[in-house]
Amino acid sequence: MDELIKLVVQKTGISNEQARMAVDTVIGFLKSKLPAPIAGQLDGVLAGSGDAMKNLGGLAGGLGGMFGKK
Repeated sequence: MDELIKLVVQKTGISNEQARMAVDTVIGFLKSKLPAPIAGQLDGVLAGSGDAMKNLGGLAGGLGGMFGKK
């Protein structure tokens, strides 16, 4: 998550504290809108966990199948 915060600071010029608050807000919003299995993987992806990223890819592919994508 620190990498994302640094990127927000770099791109916007806001303070580190403001960027952290913005990122936390967006992540909270995403978790509230995503299906539970995917939302649960979000922290792992942000932490850079390889396993979480693999699992998220599989879950996202399954979601695409639910919406008719192959």
